[in-house]
Amino acid sequence: MPNIIFEKNEGMARVILNRPPANIINMEMMNEIGEALDSIYDADEIKLIVFASATRFFSGGIDFTEHEPQQVFQLLEAFHRIFLLIAEMGKPTLAVVNGPALGGGCELATFCDLVIASDLAAFGQPEIRLGVLPPIAAVVYPHLVGKKKAMELILTGDTIDAREALTIGLVNRVVPAEKLESTAQEMIARICSHSGPVLQLLKKSALAGEGLSFPEALHKVEDIYLNHLMVLEDAMEGVKAHLEKRTPSWKNR
Repeated sequence: MPNIIFEKNEGMARVILNRPPANIINMEMMNEIGEALDSIYDADEIKLIVFASATRFFSGGIDFTEHEPQQVFQLLEAFHRIFLLIAEMGKPTLAVVNGPALGGGCELATFCDLVIASDLAAFGQPEIRLGVLPPIAAVVYPHLVGKKKAMELILTGDTIDAREALTIGLVNRVVPAEKLESTAQEMIARICSHSGPVLQLLKKSALAGEGLSFPEALHKVEDIYLNHLMVLEDAMEGVKAHLEKRTPSWKNR
């Protein structure tokens, strides 16, 4: 995969954007990311997917040299496949951002469940300035940061720094650049210490109520708990270990 580095170890899969200098996302890179995600779709031992970059520039967005009328459908299909795979497989995701994340790069980073950014990071959706729009941001941002702030971001095309992104809820943490990797590793270790299937069900439960009333949402989560969680070996092991005052031995099933 010439455009990404794909690593799997200790319960984590890491997708590292590697198309210097600005990690512009072309269709080849999109397909590589999609293939990497496909390869871990049913891998219960993979508990967390981490998106990062090999350069300080997380990503400058979509490669608009490929944004021709005759192939824009294929471009959008390849890009959106990444987000559909992330949503469908249900594995928790973490983005580690140490520089600008713009356009499609901003969508990829902020779509993740958790975002840890350095104080050198910046976020923006400049598509409006090119006469186009960001589909993922248009759908997701109102739920992330509220309608008013979402509309401001996508209508102006302005870039915001990491601190403002933290303030509006676009990222989880902002740390000095020299502490970014250690902070990310600490978060990765904490998440990967848990059961993989239970993490997936927890994420599914957290998203189950979107667009539903409270009783409807609660009913869906009850179904997940009773019919999906309670058939797992790890659910039994976790409770047993608690009662026996020992550390659980997860089987990831």
